[in-house]
Amino acid sequence: MVTSAKLLDDTYRTEKNAADVRERLLLVRRVRVDNEEAASTAEKEFHRSRWWAYKWLRRFDKLGLDGLKDRPRSGRPAEIAKEIFAEIRRDLSQNPSG
Repeated sequence: MVTSAKLLDDTYRTEKNAADVRERLLLVRRVRVDNEEAASTAEKEFHRSRWWAYKWLRRFDKLGLDGLKDRPRSGRPAEIAKEIFAEIRRDLSQNPSG
């Protein structure tokens, strides 16, 4: 994938999401455009491991700029339905060890 310095610089300036995405954009700029070494750039400039750099460079190569954004994560639901909460509470109150 050919990446222009102007595209990366413009995206860096307009990125609103998180500082992490901007940091990843800078990494890609330094390595892909300025031809710096990924491992030393990650360790010296960003205080990150070389594996961190390789991960984000690989995702950028595969998905482009969208690859530098965090993916949604699965996890705990935001809320539990009131009916389910009432059922759990009833089951616990009926349990002798409850």
